[in-house]
Amino acid sequence: MAAITASMVAELRAKTDAPMMECKKALTEADGDLGKAEEILRVKLGNKATKAAARIAAEGIVGIDISADGKLGSIIEINCETDFVAKNDDFLALTKGCAELVSSKNPADVAALSALPMGEGTVESTRAALVGKIGENMSIRRFVRVEAKGQLLSYIHGGAKIGVLLDLVGGDEQLGKDLAMHIAASKPKALDASGVSAELLDTERRIAIEKARADNKPEAMLEKIAEGTVQKYLKEVTLLAQVFVKAEDGKQTIEQLLKQKGASIAGFTLFVVGEGIEKKVNDFAAEVAAQAAAAQK
Repeated sequence: MAAITASMVAELRAKTDAPMMECKKALTEADGDLGKAEEILRVKLGNKATKAAARIAAEGIVGIDISADGKLGSIIEINCETDFVAKNDDFLALTKGCAELVSSKNPADVAALSALPMGEGTVESTRAALVGKIGENMSIRRFVRVEAKGQLLSYIHGGAKIGVLLDLVGGDEQLGKDLAMHIAASKPKALDASGVSAELLDTERRIAIEKARADNKPEAMLEKIAEGTVQKYLKEVTLLAQVFVKAEDGKQTIEQLLKQKGASIAGFTLFVVGEGIEKKVNDFAAEVAAQAAAAQK
């Protein structure tokens, strides 16, 4: 009987995306033969899991968990390949369970979360089994756990494609819901200017200077123009400087609203599903042309 090593299990799992225990069982049955073990898994799981991990998962949902007292919560993004699977009950249950584990167990990162117990196995074995069952790649992308300074409130929008977790100090539940909705709509990058990276500001400043030069503005005016552009940018991307989406006068900022309500924001997290993931775009016409050219050859 051949010895089944961890590296052999990892190699088979990379090929099939099957659960680790299933990979180990298949290798044992195949007496360490990777090719035969892969065939065994394909018989058990069909061809669904094979190479699933290589496919882009840019759809999915945002899940949020908040304790009954509103003092502890989490927000998580789990991705899949299609919006259809994002509505699957098993996928929704996986997301809900992971959000609850983040709140209760406080894992350090995605790897630590994946190793936590879930059902009859772990989060990872549950995820991998679901990949095999459904046939789509799924991945836990990111999460944030919050111990509130005030009260946690949330907002989910667009079939859970956008999620907001807000830590509001003072105010009331309605204010918190309104603010969370505003964040989902306006997508601020930070609470105030201190949270905007110097790199982003340098980029805005550089672009402003180049535009001003292209418009033949005097060199002596470039820095002043750039600074004005940066300040305008900060008003657009910082929450406190943004105009409240429900402002009756169309002018009241979030900072003014909070002052009026005697409240403050300790922090917020905004997740937009698939943000920053490069999605594959199929050019159907190009595919047809390529197939026709191949047929002629």
